[in-house]
Amino acid sequence: MVQVNLWAGLRRFTDGHDVIEVEAKNIGDILKGVSKAYPALKEIIDGGVSVSVDGRIISSGVTEPVNQDSEIFLLQQLKGG
Repeated sequence: MVQVNLWAGLRRFTDGHDVIEVEAKNIGDILKGVSKAYPALKEIIDGGVSVSVDGRIISSGVTEPVNQDSEIFLLQQLKGG
């Protein structure tokens, strides 16, 4: 299980939880696990989110592996401009 930290705006969809645990070996597993645990988050995730692993925003896609002890944050999608 990996721990996923959520930004404050998502907590209303998770009964106030700011950290949730999901089974995951990569970013795709994290996104699927969060959506399965909290179906209300699926639309938000499908709309686009950013994922930070150990202080690094992941841009390499859903196959990026994660370790069970990685520090993972689900963030509002970061866009340039």
